Amino acid sequence: MEYDLIIIGSGPAGMTAGVFAARKGLRTLIVAKEPGGQVNWTSDIENYMGFKEIDGQALMERFQQQVKEHQLEAKQAEVCMVRKEGELFKAETATGEQLTAKTVIICSGKTPRTLNIKGETEFRNRGVSYCSTCDAPLFRETEVAVVGGGNSAVKAVLDLANYAKAIHLIYREDRLTADAILQQRLTPLDHLTQYPGRTVVEIAGSNAVEQIKLEETGSGRQTVLPVQGVFIEIGLVPNTGFVDQAVARNEAEEIQIDCHCRTNVPGLYAAGDVSSVPEKQIIIAAGEGAKAAIRAWEYLMNTPEFEVKH
Repeated sequence: MEYDLIIIGSGPAGMTAGVFAARKGLRTLIVAKEPGGQVNWTSDIENYMGFKEIDGQALMERFQQQVKEHQLEAKQAEVCMVRKEGELFKAETATGEQLTAKTVIICSGKTPRTLNIKGETEFRNRGVSYCSTCDAPLFRETEVAVVGGGNSAVKAVLDLANYAKAIHLIYREDRLTADAILQQRLTPLDHLTQYPGRTVVEIAGSNAVEQIKLEETGSGRQTVLPVQGVFIEIGLVPNTGFVDQAVARNEAEEIQIDCHCRTNVPGLYAAGDVSSVPEKQIIIAAGEGAKAAIRAWEYLMNTPEFEVKH
């Protein structure tokens, strides 16, 4: 089948785009490897309008229910290639299936870099977090660790500063690599302790995080810190490996878009964390997904041979 629109990714941006496309009468397919995306890595959410507090997976289940109500076609598959051929877009899945559409919205998000250590996966959403903006308020009056020495790690410390009673900043280098202006903002924090030249080698606990084990570079000497939260802030990687190199990216390898979610390729849009839009938040991703779907519909409406099929 030739679709009017293929949406790659089914996080907040992708599912919202799907609902808006359905309301416009577009023949739409949502393709995603993992429904829910990054939000599945988030525990309690306190900054999404309409919910005082909701679990990340529970919020995505509500998104999915709304998608089902619009009878959108969805396929759980990994897209390994998307490119424009003539006036149409071709997408290929990892199993070799070929998909065709007049327009595409890429909502594939980002993947957090992980430490790949014992306990990291087991305690995800039970003390291990990859989003300080999302989860900092959940760690009031606790001891937490932030892992990383760059801008994202220092920003995480600043996010946590008004909540946690003690913050341990751990980084493998001898000094922080974050921007100087950010480092200066750490100076007044008397509840912050820095651990240069160390790596986290294990996260442990019973039902939730209770401690981490550090190893000193060079000597190999190990120490244990009692903490209730571990914020892993060593960067995020945009999921753009399947996107044709003709699509413009910024210095962070995010897909470059304008304020209409348009890329440099006509008919191709991007929304959410995979795009260059500032601030990576669920509510922003959802809004961008809605905007991208509306722009895709307008693009199709300006195509002479296009007809809406209800």
